[in-house]
Formats: sequence, structure tokens, C-alpha cells
Amino acid sequence: MLRTVSAQAIVLIIGAPVGACGGEVKDTWREMAAWASDQLTRRFGEAVYVKYYDLLDPTCPSLPTYARLPLVAVNGEVVSSGGKISIPAIHERLEAIGQRRTGS
Repeated sequence: MLRTVSAQAIVLIIGAPVGACGGEVKDTWREMAAWASDQLTRRFGEAVYVKYYDLLDPTCPSLPTYARLPLVAVNGEVVSSGGKISIPAIHERLEAIGQRRTGS
């Protein structure tokens, strides 16, 4: 997993495109990661960096054996595995490691 650079917290989100009816492929987790990044930047400013990986990206970090998608980690510590990307859970973890809110 990625490590913290100076005082910046790194939020890592790993997802994958999903198939839909009619053979369509949706990149929903990437879209949700972009939305999460916007929300977190509004709250924490530059103190937080969000990085999204598609599971099939060659540079995707290895996953814990129990992991389900989407996987969300803050500074290498898993916040959630499977289900949804929870902004409140990410906020809680960021505040627990000392990140302070800068925005609304």
C-alpha cells in the first residue's frame, strides 16, 4: 500500500468496472472515487490525497486476502472492504490520525 508523504494522508480506493445489462461496462467505482475525492478535498484541503486504482491496473497495489471491492484504505490501513465508499468512515479515520478539517 502507499505511505504518507509528509503530513498528507493518502486515501486509497481500489475498484473495478462492472458489467451491466446489454454488455455495457460501467466504471461506477472510479466515478464514486472522484466524488469522494471532491468531498474530502472540500473538508481537508491538501492534507488529503485520494488515489484510485482499477483492480486490473498493472500498478494496483496488492490486496489483503480478505479484501472485497471497493477497498478503501487510509495511509495503508483498511477502512472498508466491500459495500460502499463511506465518506463518514473516511472522515472518522482521517480525524483519528490527526487530520483537521479545513472546509465546511
